[in-house]
Amino acid sequence: MTAFFASCPKGLEYLLKDELAALGAEDARETVAGVHFAGTLETAYRACLWSRLASRVLLPLGEFDAATDEALYAGVQAIDWSSHLASHATLAVDAHTTLSKLTHSQYLAQRVKDAVVDQFRQRDGERPSVDTDEPDVRINVRLRRDRATLSLDLSGSPLHRRGWRELQGEAPLKENLAAAMLLRAGWPQIYAEGGALLDPMCGSGTLLIEGAWMAADVAPGLHREYFGFLGWAQHDIALWKRLHEEATQRAEGGLRALRPCFFGSDSDPRMVQTAKRNAQEAGVAGFFTLDRHDALHVAPPPGVSRGLVITNPPYGERLGEREQMPPLYRALGEMLRARFTGWRAAVLAGDVELGRAMPLRAEKKYTLYNGALETVLLIFELHAREAMPHESKPLSPGAQMLKNRLEKNLKHLRKRLQREGIHCWRAYDQDLPEYAAAIDVYANAAGDTWLHIQEYRAPVEIPVETARTRMREITRVAGEVFGLPRERIALKTRERGKGGSKYGQFDQRGEFVEVEEGGLKFLVNLTDYLDTGLFIDHRLVRARLRDLAKGRRFLNLFAYTATASVYAAAGGARDTTSVDLSATYLDWASRNLALNGFTGSAHKLIQADAMEFLRGERDRYGVIYVDPPTFSNSKRAEDFDVQRDHLALLMACGDRLANDGVIVFSNNFRRFALDRAALEERFTIEDWTTPSIPFDFARRADIHGCWLLRPHAVEGDVNPWDTARIKRR
Repeated sequence: MTAFFASCPKGLEYLLKDELAALGAEDARETVAGVHFAGTLETAYRACLWSRLASRVLLPLGEFDAATDEALYAGVQAIDWSSHLASHATLAVDAHTTLSKLTHSQYLAQRVKDAVVDQFRQRDGERPSVDTDEPDVRINVRLRRDRATLSLDLSGSPLHRRGWRELQGEAPLKENLAAAMLLRAGWPQIYAEGGALLDPMCGSGTLLIEGAWMAADVAPGLHREYFGFLGWAQHDIALWKRLHEEATQRAEGGLRALRPCFFGSDSDPRMVQTAKRNAQEAGVAGFFTLDRHDALHVAPPPGVSRGLVITNPPYGERLGEREQMPPLYRALGEMLRARFTGWRAAVLAGDVELGRAMPLRAEKKYTLYNGALETVLLIFELHAREAMPHESKPLSPGAQMLKNRLEKNLKHLRKRLQREGIHCWRAYDQDLPEYAAAIDVYANAAGDTWLHIQEYRAPVEIPVETARTRMREITRVAGEVFGLPRERIALKTRERGKGGSKYGQFDQRGEFVEVEEGGLKFLVNLTDYLDTGLFIDHRLVRARLRDLAKGRRFLNLFAYTATASVYAAAGGARDTTSVDLSATYLDWASRNLALNGFTGSAHKLIQADAMEFLRGERDRYGVIYVDPPTFSNSKRAEDFDVQRDHLALLMACGDRLANDGVIVFSNNFRRFALDRAALEERFTIEDWTTPSIPFDFARRADIHGCWLLRPHAVEGDVNPWDTARIKRR
């Protein structure tokens, strides 16, 4: 297996990961603006030919430190370039640099080119020449934090260039972003169910052509005449020919079966003609109906009762245009609601505020990047008005009391939440004994909000049906107070069974939403697990870790989704190491780190039992964070009991602690008692429990405990408690 990297616009990473897996990629792992994956050369060729979402497919050749010009040059020369191109071939270099001493991309590209051609000149007496348009080999170099990654660009030119676009408008939508919009909107399923595709602002026809190729199973790279691997010395001509012929046959069969269900219009007659020309080049013009219409006068085509309306309205980026946009979006929403009952609509709004101007309730929202511009894709289900819910029946007296309390809590907390920029917080915590639940709010800076409601164990004397009724009332009241639809509310209830009350079966949706805390982004899953991936009661603990981590090595044991590691990295930690026994949580952790731009060898993820890791580790750390579960009986590790085993755990942490370091220890076992007498022989202990409880958890001041342990001051460099050192002596 060979390692590859596929780049893509931000916001498309998870879709691209699934797409690459379907193409045969293994070990696909998303990071910011791309996906790492493994596979054979055939896998890479298929990605170049079939990926609708990727921008480029790169073959990494080397990674090395490049803080200086000399180090960069030496690292490039360490690669045998004769295995990739001939001395008479052509090459080009694309370079990017961030947070590094070498700051000029053009200079980087020049030095990489020099190192390659000098190697040929020194060995063969002749050298490759430069061709910036269609070189035999295109080299990609990325420098981040003085660490260079050198890759071969197998795509050669951006994969969003499908080969059919002859003409375009002023601000064309890139084809891979159009494909992402169609996939997020569920177009393949809508087409399979007999639906049509309609774009009332079709511009040059990008969305319609991508939708037609998707429905007809046309490989997006089939019309491209140039790929970066065609002039590569290791190019497998026979393999590529076989894959291309296979794609050609699939396209021919798909186009024969394609339905003429693609409708587009634009108010600019030049754009209508442009769309027609592009559709002809793409081979799908016969399936299109394209007309000149103002978007607000569009209606469903005769005889077509369902489908997808998808469009990319203007954003008003030019001076003086912005104030014209909200009325346009409002009118667009009214038109969709009035004329397209039974359809689905997808609108790529320029920002959240423009999306809110539409008088429709979005079922789903996705952040996508149109170039450098952050946009939001809104998905609407256009229900018939008579199918909308009728006026709800009045609340019961108890539910009205609950609503009053929740509104009071919200009024009391709102100003402080806004002032401190808090997006994830607890809104209600069994304030009324009859309504035994916690309501947590999860949101992001864009204002997208979800609720997580978790039922507490009801007293045994409360009838099951009464408890269920109250939970339904909590869900309804919370939705009304926060103005959220039911699909934005995750409810977790307990069921009575043998052995007492227990949580029922959760969903397995695999749906993650992006939320914000402390200026950082995290993925939470509100439906599949008891915990969401972000312990919001530890908000202040994470903030303290960010302060402590600057310039230090950071170790996170029982790392879970590595939210603490993200905070430490954001605080300037030299490096982070996150240890957890669960591969699922480590994958989640990787996504959280990548979401905030923390990737590479400085941020390690290790699948291991914490105690086993500590016994085998030799490095020392400036900050060690330990937040163990109350109990654990994993088959892959020894049973763990935080009360019984915390002393041995913290002593083992002390062995790996720098002399000026600190252990931050927390847990959620409410009856936990720290073994101070034994620990104070070795550590100075600060009980930081009270300061670590956020104000929105005031009703549960015992929700967790937190202690800071620092080793007693010693002379010299050696930690006298380091049992590993003692044994080696």
